[in-house]
Amino acid sequence: MLAGLLHNCLLEIGPVRPKLPLCQLVKAERSFLAIFALTADPAIHIPSQQMVKLMAENVVPLRAKGPESEKITINLGYVDLGQIDLLVQEGFYSNRTDFIRTSIRNQLQRHEDAVKASASRKSLDLGLHSYTRARLEAAQRAGQTIEINVLGLATIAPDVTPELARATISSVVVLGALQATPEVKAALADRTH
Repeated sequence: MLAGLLHNCLLEIGPVRPKLPLCQLVKAERSFLAIFALTADPAIHIPSQQMVKLMAENVVPLRAKGPESEKITINLGYVDLGQIDLLVQEGFYSNRTDFIRTSIRNQLQRHEDAVKASASRKSLDLGLHSYTRARLEAAQRAGQTIEINVLGLATIAPDVTPELARATISSVVVLGALQATPEVKAALADRTH
């Protein structure tokens, strides 16, 4: 099947240089880049090993990707679990997790007004909030402290030292999850409510 697809692509591309049997093309490189590199068009070429190495050395990650959710454990009775499995089996949900997520979202939607009122009353910032070293150092230079009040996810950057965290964060209230190094969490333990 792959050989047929590649053969059709080669027919659409036009003359191929050098004339290699299709099986050698597939073995040499399993990407369309290699096929395009063999076309008569001199503008398309395979980058040299030196260029690939140079490009790899200059890759800068935009940001580390953290988890998008947090794992929880729940205990259910056998009858409830059996009913969930029946709904999954009948195709109402793709799996148990889908049922549980949908149920939780429905309950949160039902209580949306109460959540908003309570979050406002408690001055909680809703969403994902990141506290970087630069932000904390700016607060320290200004002689200010930060109160972390988050409903969602609060992230303290990994390069924040425990000393900087203690000097700049006066209190931590997080309903959801707090991501920080174990040392920073320990340094802020007496300020976490």
